[in-house]
Amino acid sequence: MNTRHLLVLATLVAGALTAVAADADETCNSPYLSRLIKGQEDVVHVWTLGVEGLGDGSDKLVTVDVNPASPRYGKVIHSVSVGGRGEAHHMGFTDDRRYLWAGGLDDSKIYVFDVGKDPAHPKLVRTIADLTAKSGYVGPHTFYALPGRVVIGALSNSKDHGGVSGLAVYNNKGEFVAKYDLPTTTIGGVKGDGYGYDIAINPAKNVLLTSSFAGWNNYMRPLGEVVKDPEAMKHFGGTLVRWNLKSFQPEQILSVPGSPLELRWALAPGQNWAITATALTSKLWLVRQDAAGHWQAREVANIGDPAKIPLPVDISITADAKGLWVNTFMDGTTHYFDLSDPEHPKETYQLHTGSQVNMLSQSWDGKRLYITSSLLSRWDKGGADNQQFLKAYRWDGHALTPAFEIDFTKERLGRPHHMKFSALPGAQVAALAAGG
Repeated sequence: MNTRHLLVLATLVAGALTAVAADADETCNSPYLSRLIKGQEDVVHVWTLGVEGLGDGSDKLVTVDVNPASPRYGKVIHSVSVGGRGEAHHMGFTDDRRYLWAGGLDDSKIYVFDVGKDPAHPKLVRTIADLTAKSGYVGPHTFYALPGRVVIGALSNSKDHGGVSGLAVYNNKGEFVAKYDLPTTTIGGVKGDGYGYDIAINPAKNVLLTSSFAGWNNYMRPLGEVVKDPEAMKHFGGTLVRWNLKSFQPEQILSVPGSPLELRWALAPGQNWAITATALTSKLWLVRQDAAGHWQAREVANIGDPAKIPLPVDISITADAKGLWVNTFMDGTTHYFDLSDPEHPKETYQLHTGSQVNMLSQSWDGKRLYITSSLLSRWDKGGADNQQFLKAYRWDGHALTPAFEIDFTKERLGRPHHMKFSALPGAQVAALAAGG
């Protein structure tokens, strides 16, 4: 680790700690993101896995018009292919929201799209192909904005393609800055597994959290084979790591068995707790400080019937931190939990939304919810259950009602995975309304 890089990063982060409010549209973005969308989003960008023989077969960024006032509401208005299939998965904005970084879990390439000049028509402006050479990491998963930087959580490594990995930091120009290995030592009485997945930052508490999943050997293998292989099932993460945000040093390892995936901080002022869901054990876990100020993680609720392994995947917390959406992949169900008492979440609503469901994004005002279907190319279901869609719903606080649906297979686009919102400048909104 380069000391100069560490000091520069610490200075940038520390300088922003008091200047940034912990707000973000979609309720899952970095708190350092600018130009927040708290009203109506105009387009949704969908990072989509290519399918051989379907369209051009390439991974692509698909843009959908989602403004109800537009004549093209619920329609695909643009797509940008990257010229190959690398297991498209997650993406994230730079802090100025001008660029959207998207990664491939198989080829470890990072694609940078300009979404600032014309959000309705993103352009691929840069491909970063040195992640593995610079860091030794494979499978860029989470892209999280820092001031002038992007921190990338990886899932695997080039040595054995297992789950031991780390965090790579690039500047907004796409230049490598530093790497930070996830701990495999014992900290606070808990041994680290070194596995990575999601990233979530709470500037007020000077805390960065990381969660854990599995390496390339598991996620690029058919799910049916993995679950039948006792050795493979041993290679899933079971920890969260609490890092000092200013120094980027791990300070605590929390035991969270069952592969904790997405991390969400409560966004309401003063609610300095986070929540995650474990994929293999179907549990909600709460992360917060106890009365003595020590950080703890504990199981607080079941998601569906854990014995049936519903496989919770994505979660989305409401802006007021009083509700949580959870998608379970295997049974195709979208769940809503009342988080008024985060120590005792209660499921109050559920809806079967597809044969398989994965990612979900909600608007800041909580009135709209978007769902995609694909998990991983070799984990998605087959036959008639291999539904590939983007669905939009309206939420009135009591029930979801369908707004629109796009069949990505019928449109020959591929397998839709991650989503991000954009708002258009006034002139562009007018142009879209006119059918331009």
